[in-house]
Amino acid sequence: MDILKKKTAILTEDCIVNSEQLYYYNIHQRKAKEDFILQIKKLKRYVHHTNSTPIFLCIGSDRATGDCFGPIVGEKLMHAFSVSKTPSAMPIVYGTLQSPVHAVNLASIISQIKDTFYQPFIVAIDASLGIRQHIGYITLGNGPLLPGIGVQKELPQIGNAAITGIVNLAGKNSHTTLQTTRLSTVVELANFVTDGILNVYH
Repeated sequence: MDILKKKTAILTEDCIVNSEQLYYYNIHQRKAKEDFILQIKKLKRYVHHTNSTPIFLCIGSDRATGDCFGPIVGEKLMHAFSVSKTPSAMPIVYGTLQSPVHAVNLASIISQIKDTFYQPFIVAIDASLGIRQHIGYITLGNGPLLPGIGVQKELPQIGNAAITGIVNLAGKNSHTTLQTTRLSTVVELANFVTDGILNVYH
């Protein structure tokens, strides 16, 4: 599905730019986790083939329930990678509940990554808003995110690939929507993504 169709179809808060393929996963379907893991495996092989440094950039804030999807994923990944038998071989994680990456510091974090790593391959992870039928879905696509587009924030696009969790309904009152999003939905989506990534990397 091309980006124009994606914008029209689900009105996500964070659109994935120039994605040739955009995958949707209903986390309650039996085969969804298997399909998600398959794509993460392909992503890992590509990163390894290009000798890039894999980085998971988990965007969001812990101050709004709907926006904490990214930091929850980052927190879980950071913990799992740190206790690995080979932590130095694990991907780099930015953005946790303790140290979130959000609108205020996103640009500086991007600069830090580019200054620190010769050839980073960034997978941007963030919450998004969509139509009612797609609440509780995960999307995965190639190309960067435009974070904050649904809440009228102009932020730098980021990522070689992107994962979004559709946490609630898109609309005019996006800030209020993110504040009142059910935590159970966010945690379910975060667990799905974390389990899939750890199945491949851990």
